[in-house]
Amino acid sequence: GSELSGWATGRYTLQGYDLNHNFADLNSILWDAQDEAEDPSLISNHFIPIPAYYKWPNASVAPETRAVINWMRKIPFVLSANLHGGDMVVSYPYDMARPTWLQQKLTPTADDTVFRWLSFVYASSHRAMAQHDRRLCHGDNFMQHSDIINGANWHTVPGSEYPVHTVSAVILALSSPNREYPQ
Repeated sequence: GSELSGWATGRYTLQGYDLNHNFADLNSILWDAQDEAEDPSLISNHFIPIPAYYKWPNASVAPETRAVINWMRKIPFVLSANLHGGDMVVSYPYDMARPTWLQQKLTPTADDTVFRWLSFVYASSHRAMAQHDRRLCHGDNFMQHSDIINGANWHTVPGSEYPVHTVSAVILALSSPNREYPQ
């Protein structure tokens, strides 16, 4: 399985960037604004601009990350999915727990019902995911949760792709069993 064969190999660019965690931390920007607001419900969670410092030429941003952000600005879309190797699960935003010091905590977005529904539809329609007699990949048994999970309730990740995508699109991360590299 991937846990025995260097599953992180291929996750980093030649420059050392982890592309899964190289996006701006828009979660903290949103949550700080909500904490400071007199009425947090008036703070929009549907468009959070990418911070200016993140666009600086010397910022620690991979060219691939910049390309994805530029692509999303040029071609706005409303639904997307990332394919990952590893556990067989569909994770949905947020990918970072609130409060941020927790390693795992259910941290739903305002659109949590939509994310959960989309995740469930995919997981229940996926032939291999629908077979619950399969071997576990990393030891997490997602079958008990219909093979879906809130990303922050699994493992919290600042700077993941979710907040950037939620600026313009609904995104799900689709993980496939033990295959970081398609064959």
